[in-house]
Amino acid sequence: MNDAFGRPNSVLVLGGTSDIARALVRALITEGTRKVVLAGRDETGLAAAAAEAKEAGADFVATVIFDANDVEGAAVLVDSGFSAVGRVDLVVVAVGVLYDTEEDERDPVRVARCVTVNFTWPAAALSRVAHHLREQGSGRVVVLSSVAGVRVRRSNFVYGSAKAGLDAYARTLNQTLAGSGATVVVVRPGFVSSKMTAGRSPGPLATTPDAVAADIVKGLEEGADVVWSPPKLRAVFFLLGLLPQPIWRRLPM
Repeated sequence: MNDAFGRPNSVLVLGGTSDIARALVRALITEGTRKVVLAGRDETGLAAAAAEAKEAGADFVATVIFDANDVEGAAVLVDSGFSAVGRVDLVVVAVGVLYDTEEDERDPVRVARCVTVNFTWPAAALSRVAHHLREQGSGRVVVLSSVAGVRVRRSNFVYGSAKAGLDAYARTLNQTLAGSGATVVVVRPGFVSSKMTAGRSPGPLATTPDAVAADIVKGLEEGADVVWSPPKLRAVFFLLGLLPQPIWRRLPM
């Protein structure tokens, strides 16, 4: 159960090896979270993340293996995560893979995988998460979206389009949960220096996993529906949204 200040005692992380997710788990444990379930594809990475959570102070840590290409298995994965602790106060959806090369947008298999991992599987999992939270009558969900989905750029339009779909799905799911005691928080990070972006030049207002985690914790405390990280990106993308499409297409992005 959440404590008197609304801080979660238990958390289920879908995408438990994500650098942002690991930073968030550390921050949550510092705030009082004691039960952690980490789900992911990389067994070695999950073991490392689990050891990190235990070292940070978690009393109970479990891991579950899954593949985000297996959409039909999403419900079973979510069920097993909830079963591991009996009740989940916070679910973190941090599943994603970055696609931004010409080959990624021309190869139908790569396009399908990008959309599946970044949108289809998370959406399927979220539908099952919502079912459990309605039954509980409480709980929150953090969904890692991206500013890439706010106004999709030519340079990574497949990834951006998938994130745009997830962003819209999560925000609308939050509306459907009204009155249930459950809520969804959409997180829109900018460029995050992490293993996902290794080898790429940092973009404007680049941030870190720890900084994103701090912004998420603050957003949860404030009851935000959408969290921008860093917060300045909200104003930046408001202004970018005003640009006519012909000008937007010519920007070096």
